[in-house]
Amino acid sequence: MAPLVKALRKSTTLEPVVIATAQHREMLDQVLQIFDITPDYDLDLMRPNQTLASLTSRLITALDECVQKIQPAAILVQGDTTSVLAASLVSFYHRIPVGHVEAGLRTHDMQNPFPEEMNRVVTGRLARWHFTPTSSSSKNLLEEGVSDNAIYMTGNTVIDALFDARQHKDKVPLKISDQRTLMLVTTHRRENFGAPLHSICDAVVELLNNNPQLEVLFPVHPNPNVSHVVRSKLENHPRATLCAPLDYLSFIAAMEAAHIVLSDSGGVQEEAPALGKPVLVMREETERPEAVDFGVAELVGTDKRKIISRVQSLLNDTSAYAAMARGASPYGDGHASRRIVEILEASLNEG
Repeated sequence: MAPLVKALRKSTTLEPVVIATAQHREMLDQVLQIFDITPDYDLDLMRPNQTLASLTSRLITALDECVQKIQPAAILVQGDTTSVLAASLVSFYHRIPVGHVEAGLRTHDMQNPFPEEMNRVVTGRLARWHFTPTSSSSKNLLEEGVSDNAIYMTGNTVIDALFDARQHKDKVPLKISDQRTLMLVTTHRRENFGAPLHSICDAVVELLNNNPQLEVLFPVHPNPNVSHVVRSKLENHPRATLCAPLDYLSFIAAMEAAHIVLSDSGGVQEEAPALGKPVLVMREETERPEAVDFGVAELVGTDKRKIISRVQSLLNDTSAYAAMARGASPYGDGHASRRIVEILEASLNEG
């Protein structure tokens, strides 16, 4: 949302008010600093080992109080988090129109990813403006009965943020050795907790043992369900670097330095291909099929043998690697934020 906030600041008719729910405080603060954004409301709602129900109830109560104070003309939400679901519900209760950024993504499986698919489906029923990244996401909404007049294919603001951040390479604190072949690994999704995460880590260990030239950089998500498993499996391997979650600029630098990206992240499926990096997606389904169809990402799930096979293929087969590392992304051209602001200006001024 950072590039959209910046674009709204330039508007002559719209004024942005930023609300942060403060999920993963340490990640949020450094991103806000990079993009020079100070939240007008910092709710700081997250609690250790919280349930989805308790988080949702706190979000609804806190956001309801904010909306009553602000009385906004519109509310913008992005993606598929629990914060998005709660903000959309509160907006509906106050009869305030919602603009959904990154709209229309679907796996068509309510359990996968959980609870994100439900969050975006419900938000899709409540939104007034659907800002979709691709024609495929627009098609999903049309098939669900959303009016064509409410759907706007703008591209994804995540590409805007990526292009913006690459202009600040001089501020990157991360130093990465180029002596070995680097594989960047990230995992955080709830459906991969437990046995799937053990399988992922076992695959990474075996790949390291089988490939002396391979080095792994693994920013470890702070959730104990992730960190305890990852550290127990990989902490003592000499070519596995485990670190705290990277700041945004450092993470981009890590993607650019990587030979292969192994991840269950949604945003990485968009960012890494734009940087010319093959992405192996550790999920059974993806709401971003365009990258898979385009041949720059591949679903490998969490099966140990399949992860090892596909990574090994990219390490050994230069033609297979080149086919995925084309530096192309179907998710945007870096101007999504400007398009969204123009649509809102026209619609709200007309209203």
